[in-house]
Amino acid sequence: MDKPLSLWSRIAQALAALARGEGLSVVFDSLRAPPERSVAFTIAVIALGAKMAKADGQVTRDEVTAFRRIFHIPPEEEGHAARVFNLARTDIAGFDHYARKIATMFGPGSQALKDVLDGLFEIAVADGHYHEAEEYFLREVAGIFGVEEACFRAIRAAHVTDAEPDPWTVLELPPGTPVEEVRRHWKQAVREAHPDRAIARGMPEEAVRLAEARVIALNRAWEAIRDGGLAHSNL
Repeated sequence: MDKPLSLWSRIAQALAALARGEGLSVVFDSLRAPPERSVAFTIAVIALGAKMAKADGQVTRDEVTAFRRIFHIPPEEEGHAARVFNLARTDIAGFDHYARKIATMFGPGSQALKDVLDGLFEIAVADGHYHEAEEYFLREVAGIFGVEEACFRAIRAAHVTDAEPDPWTVLELPPGTPVEEVRRHWKQAVREAHPDRAIARGMPEEAVRLAEARVIALNRAWEAIRDGGLAHSNL
């Protein structure tokens, strides 16, 4: 029995079907249903990452490194991923084209979409700066994803270092919330963001680091509130 093709092998096959002069979006739009759903998702995330990286006018080595860190790419498959990344940078389709397609895969406001937005923020700040063009890009993507403003601010606060991340904003709670309520909210948020849940939602295993980054931010926020005595005690 033949061994099933890996995700990256299927991506390579899809790219090989590109006719001369066609853009990445041609391949992407042809991938409509399982088992190619994971291929489409992967291509779309790479495309958004590439367009995010150039939102401020240049793609830096730090931004590319950040993408590789949050989206696991086996060393032997980096050539395929690099081709998708480079095609996306020059593709005439706008970032909103890919964002809308991802949104239809999971539904407005789903945790998977928040995971993707989280990863895009990490790419945005990888070069040590957060440009107004990147803010515009990410707000537009958040709007397409159906991510509420409070959630957008929470994800932003976990990444943008113009000030210390506010743990209340990260957890989407009002300051001074009783500690037991904070604990319950934190545990629920971590359960929702857990990588296992991400895979169950249909996210490829290669993308679970998007979910892992969110869990780390939530844990740091809880620890800051717990250890800093910032919450009211019901005891």
